[in-house]
Amino acid sequence: MSISPRQLEIIEAAGHLITADGFSALTTKRLAERMEFSEAALYRHFKSKEDILIKMVQHFAADMEQRLSIIARSQPNPEKRIKAMFDSQFAFFNKNPHYLLAIFATDMLDRSAKVDDAIMALMLTKRKFLNKAIKEGQEQGSFISHISAGTLAHIVMGTFRLHMLKWRMAARGFDVARKGRPLITAVLSLIKEP
Repeated sequence: MSISPRQLEIIEAAGHLITADGFSALTTKRLAERMEFSEAALYRHFKSKEDILIKMVQHFAADMEQRLSIIARSQPNPEKRIKAMFDSQFAFFNKNPHYLLAIFATDMLDRSAKVDDAIMALMLTKRKFLNKAIKEGQEQGSFISHISAGTLAHIVMGTFRLHMLKWRMAARGFDVARKGRPLITAVLSLIKEP
């Protein structure tokens, strides 16, 4: 995915508006004011508010692909790799909460195939790395194998999503990593081979 420095700057400004005032406060007028240029100039970089959201999700997916690739190459132990993957996600969202807010904001928008496709690509990126780690753990006898790696990945991802939703609903009022790590450890203990 190609994104210009100016587009990234606009995405970051949009993210700050979303973080401060919620997704409904993100208007092209307010965003242009924050960027200190006209709405027409904003439209040279993005076709619409939806386009900004899509690029934001795509940018996050590309960043996640890069971070998780590094973890996958550097951590051969599947359980430790999964914990490192989630630590990376917690750290990213702690530093960039607007990406999480944008992802959850998509639930409030009218149905959009383009937004849905971007969110699906994001989920598939995470699932790819999680599935591989779980499958390797099953092959090594570390994780249960009577349930498919895909189903186990779904359960782990659901736990993470619920935790992140609770963090968002609490206005990010708790340490997402400190409360999240025990959840990931608990889920991993459920899928470990006895």
